[in-house]
Amino acid sequence: MVRIIGILALVAVVILLRNIFKLIGKNKANQLNMNIGCAPWIGAGIGLIFGGGPVGAIIGFALGSLFGGNYTEKDVKFMGDNKQQQDFTASLLVLTAAVMKSDGAVKKSELDYVKRFFLTNFGQEQAEKYVLTLREVLKQDIDVADVSAQIGRYMDYSSKLQILHFLFGIASADGQVHDSEVDTISTISRYMHVTDSDFESLKAMFVKKVDDSYTILGIDSSATDDEVKKAYREMAKKNHPDKVAYLGDDVRKAAEQKFQEINEAYDNIKKQRGIA
Repeated sequence: MVRIIGILALVAVVILLRNIFKLIGKNKANQLNMNIGCAPWIGAGIGLIFGGGPVGAIIGFALGSLFGGNYTEKDVKFMGDNKQQQDFTASLLVLTAAVMKSDGAVKKSELDYVKRFFLTNFGQEQAEKYVLTLREVLKQDIDVADVSAQIGRYMDYSSKLQILHFLFGIASADGQVHDSEVDTISTISRYMHVTDSDFESLKAMFVKKVDDSYTILGIDSSATDDEVKKAYREMAKKNHPDKVAYLGDDVRKAAEQKFQEINEAYDNIKKQRGIA
């Protein structure tokens, strides 16, 4: 009888301790979310990026580190004037960090390229805040597949292409695009549901090979003249800068470089073939 009572007492103690640890863990988790997670976005009245998820968690952590858990909408205005711009900026920063970390080390040339891009396209004040946020994002582990899949579900196609174009620019900042970087961007592209043809088109703008002009248009050199014209029209349509104009003039201007390369590829083919 004494033995049974002792066993019951031990079970009661175990259950009590388990409940205490669960309560402590829950309180700590709540405190963590309030201080460095996505909760600051709610507190600022901005709303969770893409409804939360890995992108929201990473950016929430980064901004929490920069501004603390009580930052306001005004503090994070540099992310964009509306939710679409904020989503694009958040996605760009997280995926930029993923590519920069893909070869095992963040190179100064890559960071300099990012700084120049931000400065050219967003101005001094905004660029400085982007770089500070990026530094915080770089400190975190990034699940490329999860992040890319989330972006793929919510972002429009032309904006995805623009992000990939920028990521290839980062990868080529040191004068060459390494296989590890191409693999990372390929993974991003695949999980964002970008077609193989469009991925190879963007890649050809930075990884130079024979028949690059054809690859940029998503065709091979055996295509007929009519097929070349059709491919150009389709590629120009989905990559036109106006497609991302809703993200602001800064992103639209960045898209013009990609659009120009598509036009140059088409001009090269027309000259080779004598197409009017």
